[in-house]
Amino acid sequence: MTSEARKYPAPVTNPETAAFWDAAKEGKFMIKRCTACGEAHYFPRSICPFCFSDKTEWEESSGEGTIYTYSLMRKSPTGPYAIGYVTLKEGPSVQTNFVDCELEKLKIGQKVKVVFKPTDGAPLPFFTTI
Repeated sequence: MTSEARKYPAPVTNPETAAFWDAAKEGKFMIKRCTACGEAHYFPRSICPFCFSDKTEWEESSGEGTIYTYSLMRKSPTGPYAIGYVTLKEGPSVQTNFVDCELEKLKIGQKVKVVFKPTDGAPLPFFTTI
């Protein structure tokens, strides 16, 4: 496990995403679900990216999923890091960084869960292995 003491930038919020960041402060990972077509989507936005309806509702995600793909960046001024996509249990894919785990042991299909890292504003969601 890595125990980095990184400082993360505070997210920029707006009225459309305020509920997402407020929930993050409570440790909740929110997604949106369209009541017109039934599809869940991330990043939460007012208009469904599948059917373009404005009939969307907030829904708390389990925060669990599997690694769809990832890239390990070994050469970086701040040290190695991994980015990738996680497919949530609810269906949407999330682009993310992987933290608090052994990056060399990441693999496609591995189970992961959301973790929140503090900032000067709302905490940022990342994923770690289960």
